[in-house]
Amino acid sequence: MSEPPLWALTLMYWLHMLATTVWIGGIAMTVLLVLPVAKTNLAPGDLSELLKSLKRRIDPLAWLSLVVLLGTGMFQMSASPSYQGFLTITNTWSRAILIKHILFLIVIAFSAYLTWVLIPAQRRLALLQAKGKDAPEAERLENREIWFQRFNLILAALILGLTALARSS
Repeated sequence: MSEPPLWALTLMYWLHMLATTVWIGGIAMTVLLVLPVAKTNLAPGDLSELLKSLKRRIDPLAWLSLVVLLGTGMFQMSASPSYQGFLTITNTWSRAILIKHILFLIVIAFSAYLTWVLIPAQRRLALLQAKGKDAPEAERLENREIWFQRFNLILAALILGLTALARSS
């Protein structure tokens, strides 16, 4: 395989870093700044509303970032001199990249669950509460969302660590 032009590889690195910053920055801001402040200062129903509003703004950027990370990451991987072929695990670089991709798939699965299962369930409960109906599981779903957000942040940090390991090997 021929080496890609320098401008293409540079563009892929830049887009990859930009998408990483947006993706992990959104998770970190939510988990480390917004949630602790909101949980201590807002009633559970208000916290749910804040999280929904935040997700409406962050989710499109996060999903776009994940798509960009996938595309640019595949380009960078194929351009790496350490890449020896699909599922050829022969060195530290390939092991780190494999584990990184597994964690990335877990992040995507968790994000999909949050976006298309948990958040819609919270919206349905909020509608019930707005109609004066009791929704005792609302707080449980809210806590589940917070757990998934925290776990995604941990996975994101591990992915960055594996990237550093791959680059240094």
